[in-house]
Amino acid sequence: MVERPRLLVLTSTYPRWAGDPEPGFVHELARRLVERFDVCVVGPHAPGAKQFEQLDGVDVRRYRYAPARWETLVNDGGMLANVSRSPWKWLLVPSFLLGQYWALRRAMREFAPHVVHVHWMLPQGLVAAAGVRSAPWLITCHGADLFGLSGRWFASLRRWVTRRSAAVALVSQAMSRRLLAEQPEVNALIMPMGVDTCERFVPNIAGRVDSELLFVGRLVEKKGLHHLLSALPAVLASHPQVKLNIVGFGPERARLDALVVKLALQSHVRFLGALPQEALPEHYRRASLFVAPFTQAANGDQEGLGLVVAEAMACECPVVVGDVPAAHDLVSAETGTLVCVDDHAALACTINRLLDDPDERTRLGRAGRRHIEQNYSWQIVGKRYSDLLLDLASPGQP
Repeated sequence: MVERPRLLVLTSTYPRWAGDPEPGFVHELARRLVERFDVCVVGPHAPGAKQFEQLDGVDVRRYRYAPARWETLVNDGGMLANVSRSPWKWLLVPSFLLGQYWALRRAMREFAPHVVHVHWMLPQGLVAAAGVRSAPWLITCHGADLFGLSGRWFASLRRWVTRRSAAVALVSQAMSRRLLAEQPEVNALIMPMGVDTCERFVPNIAGRVDSELLFVGRLVEKKGLHHLLSALPAVLASHPQVKLNIVGFGPERARLDALVVKLALQSHVRFLGALPQEALPEHYRRASLFVAPFTQAANGDQEGLGLVVAEAMACECPVVVGDVPAAHDLVSAETGTLVCVDDHAALACTINRLLDDPDERTRLGRAGRRHIEQNYSWQIVGKRYSDLLLDLASPGQP
């Protein structure tokens, strides 16, 4: 009997339990790799999570790095946003890295993987470079670890990591260009995460509600929700019946609440909080427009891809997206609308134009779904990752 290859996944973001509203793309990929691998995931523990469990056939091991009530470094906004909002959380970083290192070493010894998949160049890539000795490893860079950590010191760390990995994947063309400008010698593969276009994110045009806008995402600066709220009064001047539903959580919530009050938008804006993935399709199918006002944060961080945009497009919801470089992989004149969100008048004008043109919204929705089906479905994305990881695990074999 041929031995099944063993894949170890190292990550800092992973669902804490089934139905967790935290970003779940690492798990969505891992569970699709179970067909061809035995998969073990090593990630951080969080309050309310089990330290060891099986999720969809994936062996999940969560390492401890502080007393449970303090294990808050990565959830509810992401590591960079959390330390920016609460500088005391920098004190958690050493124990986070040390806990991850020892959990990785233990998994390498007990699970004995044939190949390792590391998500995020920093900090997981550093830990893998120090702790993986007996297997090749692939690193996937998602955005904040490249855009949000600038300067020569971080560039040197990334260079040290990439030289020790077997392959480097980036989730968008924009990220590839950024890394190649820093490290021209890197063989950068463009390999985005995927969307379930078969069962979960599917269209239902009959469910559309007129004049309903939707935002989904973490409430952090680079998502640009403050720009959408600032543009909303001009939208309401032309479409007074418009409602904006906001799905998400994060450190910007208090600032955004204050902006809603300042602009007297209380009767037009609803904060729905964090919702599990299973609840999102209903909102994508209802909305007249999905608005993702991506922008560059003060620290330089920006979107690496924007999977919520792909999810909305898969549901045939027309999209208006902030014109950051990574958005061009998803959105063109055929599949959506890009706009400079710093110009609130232009953002409002774009939204008003599309609200006035249902035929254009239908055209964009259908073209957007075709684009996602052809390029970002998990069937395609999962196979690409599976094939690459198998090649790394079995070098030289046909």
